[in-house]
Amino acid sequence: MFTTTELLEKINRHIGGLEFTRPPRGLYEPVSYVLSLGGKRIRPLLMLMAYNLYREDVDRILSPAAGIEIYHNYTLLHDDVMDKADMRRGKPTVHKVWNENAAILSGDAMLVLAYQYVAGCSPLCLKDVLELFSQTALEICEGQQMDMEFESRLDVSEAEYLEMIRLKTSVLLACSLKMGALLGDASADDMACLYDFGVNLGMAFQLKDDLLDVYGNPDVFGKNIGGDILCNKKTYLLIKAFERADEQQRRALSFWVEADTYVPEKKIAAVRALYDEIGVKTLCESLMEEYTFRARAALLSVQVPDERKQGLAELMEKLMHREV
Repeated sequence: MFTTTELLEKINRHIGGLEFTRPPRGLYEPVSYVLSLGGKRIRPLLMLMAYNLYREDVDRILSPAAGIEIYHNYTLLHDDVMDKADMRRGKPTVHKVWNENAAILSGDAMLVLAYQYVAGCSPLCLKDVLELFSQTALEICEGQQMDMEFESRLDVSEAEYLEMIRLKTSVLLACSLKMGALLGDASADDMACLYDFGVNLGMAFQLKDDLLDVYGNPDVFGKNIGGDILCNKKTYLLIKAFERADEQQRRALSFWVEADTYVPEKKIAAVRALYDEIGVKTLCESLMEEYTFRARAALLSVQVPDERKQGLAELMEKLMHREV
């Protein structure tokens, strides 16, 4: 069985060796740029790890694993256009280096490329793999639409937000795990448990991301701290702050959310201070722990020896204590 580090090296080497050199260069250079920014490669890594629970020949699924990573980066590229984000992983976003039209079209090309690489799996599994991938891709669009609609609403509930992040973030982690298990010829029960593991891991992962956006170290995080606050993003923290605030705190929150002109640093500091007063950081950390507990339980139910699942358990704990 391979170590997590060995599997990560495999996928990084494979993706690093991909060449997108067909003309026109203006279409493919942004694709190469996005993939060169690196990232944690969590999704293809989870796919390889799930496969490796059952089989040793992990090189056989490097193509679909790369497809999952290309797809993930496609979603980030389009997200950055929609969010008007300047930075991604410490570097200028595609629409800043090129322009919005280039980012949209290169993103579209990445979606097609993702399908081509995912389809490079065993023909015996192709129908099930493409059904899983397509359903996941559609759900991610649904989650993104919900996220966009939340921008113009002040009444987003906790339940709505959690459903949005399940669709926008969790299902791709779950898909990666289930696809790896499917290609590894796992049982239906194991595939279901690994999918549940991925969903709950993804929920905890996104809540951690919400926390890092407010409380992270900008030198480590790779993105500007407070971006969610500046664009009034309906995160768990903001939703719970409005829910738990007293009248004075709610007025202060509303002032900053509705302000048309402000000094960015001042708004971030003021909203963060309100979060501290109301105690939403602790609430978010508690919910993260709840989802992490559910993820552990789902992983425990996978019917392979515990020592083979150790890598997934360790990766989960690492993601929950990350600073980026």
